[in-house]
Parts: sequence; structure tokens; C-alpha cells
Amino acid sequence: MTTPPVLYESAQAIATITLNRPDVLNALDDALIRALRDAVERAAGDDAVRAVLLTGAGRGFSSGADLASVPPSPSLDLGQLLRERYHPVILAMRSMPKPVVCAVNGPAAGAGMSIALAGDIVLAARSAYFVQAFSKIGLVPDAGSTWFLPRYAGDVRARAMALLAERIDAPTAERFGLVWQVLDDEQLMPEARQLAARLAAQPTRACALIKQALNDSFARDLPAQLELEATLQTQAGRTEDFAEGVAAFLQRRAPVFKGR
Repeated sequence: MTTPPVLYESAQAIATITLNRPDVLNALDDALIRALRDAVERAAGDDAVRAVLLTGAGRGFSSGADLASVPPSPSLDLGQLLRERYHPVILAMRSMPKPVVCAVNGPAAGAGMSIALAGDIVLAARSAYFVQAFSKIGLVPDAGSTWFLPRYAGDVRARAMALLAERIDAPTAERFGLVWQVLDDEQLMPEARQLAARLAAQPTRACALIKQALNDSFARDLPAQLELEATLQTQAGRTEDFAEGVAAFLQRRAPVFKGR
């Protein structure tokens, strides 16, 4: 039986998606990217799923694109490959109406780093590292890295990471603002699952609206962002979870959100 390039498990309102080519540090070939897109879209469309956990099997999150699967040639169109394969994955993760936790175990390199940064909350094992490996092989950072890095780490650090292609260890990545928390290796997955469970118990519709507001914020000036907040707040204020949250607050009890 062929081993699937991506594993998908749904339990207790959490979809766990695992990149599953551990023998090559989950290098991204066509089959894996297709399967990842399918898994992300499956989780997004499943009403029983209220949070997503994305990680890598074995010793790493992802070593980036599988270069053996895209040998250089004069007719090679890497831009079209990005448009058809990588862009839909990144956009699906960012627009998913549910929070995505990325648990980075080991290296996250090249487009693998981009996929990790596309999560809403990124956790990293202490042994993990990040690297914008593109300039080492004569390429440009892609899959969203030139969008994520300046926003998360700032322009100066983004330029250095992109141009120098040096490894950034997990504590440095945390200091740069690329990850939310660094954990001891053995604690990464237990903490990631606990965090995903916490998010799955949150008001799912409000989480989706929060993601929408933050995704759009850099493209708007303050008056426009204020108006967007007001529009989204109208939607949030009409949900069952808002009614439950207010009732629980007034009754001095823990709310029980249903994601509606």
C-alpha cells in the first residue's frame, strides 16, 4: 500500500494534518502539495472541525520544495507551479474560517517555512530552525514569505533572512516574532494539541471574523479598518455564541460555545 503524503485525522473538533514524507524531511513534491490543499479544504468545509493542527512527521516540519521533482530546464515555469500548487494552499490556510496551529518540529525551510508562517499561531520545538533557503539556489522567496517576513519580523530582518539564507534557530525566531512560543521538543505536540483544543472550544464564528479583520488590516487605513471592525462586529453580535458569552459572564460561569 502506498503511504499517503499527508495524513488527516479528525477528532474532538480538531483536524490534525500531518505532512508525511519523513524520509525526505517532508519535502514538498506535487503529490504532497495537492494532498495538503485537499486536507486544508476538507477541514475548512467540515462543520464538525473548529480548529486545525498542522505538523510534520518524523524529524522535521518541511525541508521545502523537493528539488528532485523540478529539475532546471529552459522551459521550466516555476511561477506557474506556484500559482497552481502553492498559492491555493497558503490562501486556503489564511482564509479558513477556523484557527490554524502550526507545530514546527525540526527544520522549516524555503516554502516549508512559508507554510508554517501561514498558520495563525506557530509553535516551535526548541530544536527547530527556520531558513529562507531560496538565494542559495538562485531563487526568490515564495509561497508568501516576502509578505509574511516584513510584517512579522520587520523589513531589516526580512531582507537579511532572504538575502543571507542563514538558519534562524527557534529562540531567535521567537524573538523576531515569527513564532508564538518555543517549547521543549517533548512538549511540542502535547502543548500544540492542548492549544488546538482550547481554540476548538472558542466561539468559532468570532475566530473567523478575527482572522478576516487581521488579514485585511495592512491593506486599509485607520478609518477603513474601523468601518470593517464595525461591520464584522454586527455579524458577531448576532451569533448564538455572543448570546452565550454574555449569559455566562452575567451568571459568572464558564461559557459553552457551539461555534454558531
